[in-house]
Amino acid sequence: MPTVYLGHGAAGTVASMKPYVDGLKRRGVDATAVNLKPGRSVPKAERALPLFREQVPDLLHAVIGGHSFGGRVASLLAAEEPCAGLVLFSYPLHAPGKQEAWRERSAHWARIACPVLLLSGEADPFADIDLLRKEVRQLKKAELVIYARAGHGLAGVLDQALDRAAAFVKSLR
Repeated sequence: MPTVYLGHGAAGTVASMKPYVDGLKRRGVDATAVNLKPGRSVPKAERALPLFREQVPDLLHAVIGGHSFGGRVASLLAAEEPCAGLVLFSYPLHAPGKQEAWRERSAHWARIACPVLLLSGEADPFADIDLLRKEVRQLKKAELVIYARAGHGLAGVLDQALDRAAAFVKSLR
């Protein structure tokens, strides 16, 4: 079974991914957090690509992903190099109130060949659900799971999201 490598959100750290990593491990999936903050500031997603890539020893047999910014970086990496799968928790399709940025943030999706699982909250200010549903059609093999009333952090539904993510990873054997 592939190892899962998860990047943190822009405001997060490796430590903020502990609930995701530990939750996947409890479900029988090997997981580790990827550090996207080598210094104090978070680089632009495209500049964080090498940081993510250097922490994944066998990308072809790995599932990559992350929360928000970390998932965006992982999706950019998956568009450039093959991997076993992609798990995106609360993908940031646009900044709050700036839905017009969605094209830029999903333009690379058509180049992603691996299976993709997107887990999003219905009330996420970073992803208008109607836009997200439309854009997911660009992905060749994708499943979008939407949690009612959940926001950007998937608080209150994280266990359900991790159950779904673990099942997805196990299905990639």
